[in-house]
Amino acid sequence: MKLSLSAVEWHAGSWKFRADATFTPGVHLVSGRVGSGKTTLALLSARQLQPDAGTVVCEDIRSCTLSFQYPEYHITGSTLYEEAESYGVDPFAACARAGLAGRDEEDPFRLSRGELKWFQLTCLLMRRWDLLILDEPFSALDCRGKLAVCRAIEENRGGIVLVSTHEQYILPKTDFLWEMMSGELTLRGTLPDAISTWESAPALVRRLREQGVLPANLTRDDILEAACRMHE
Repeated sequence: MKLSLSAVEWHAGSWKFRADATFTPGVHLVSGRVGSGKTTLALLSARQLQPDAGTVVCEDIRSCTLSFQYPEYHITGSTLYEEAESYGVDPFAACARAGLAGRDEEDPFRLSRGELKWFQLTCLLMRRWDLLILDEPFSALDCRGKLAVCRAIEENRGGIVLVSTHEQYILPKTDFLWEMMSGELTLRGTLPDAISTWESAPALVRRLREQGVLPANLTRDDILEAACRMHE
């Protein structure tokens, strides 16, 4: 399986997006500030946008889905039961996993945004995908919800997972680190070496790096373990 963006450009007025990238199986974390181009990358990768130049090619990818930042965009049913069915998963199991057991007949719009986000991601992550694109999956979630999403992402291995986020503190175990800056996509590499050139690294990671201590990965446990080593 492979997703290739070859000399891709997309323009919005004077703003320009550029990417020349190949995504293979594994978790690809695309970090960057709000407005840097992460959502544009997600839409182009899912072929919801057509590039102004270059090509987007999927090889041996038979199943693909995109999770938008705002969960309201995904609602197609009048109940949580219908919503879960639309994802092809068991409604009762989905509600139970999302902490909404017994509420399967409830209107999705009666949930808080955080509840709806977690329910939508739960349904999505109950299935296996060759290409799973998550645009800001941690938005609207509390710390416990973010950690649950990280666990679900880590369990959904086998395909290509693109996680585009400006989240700084709770991140999934990552295979490839990318950075989006002012519309330019750059591959920083594999972990942990990629951390050395990560320009938008969180403050604690930067401090660890300055002390010559690199965490093995970007999970909370990895960061805490590295911090402990710094103080030994």
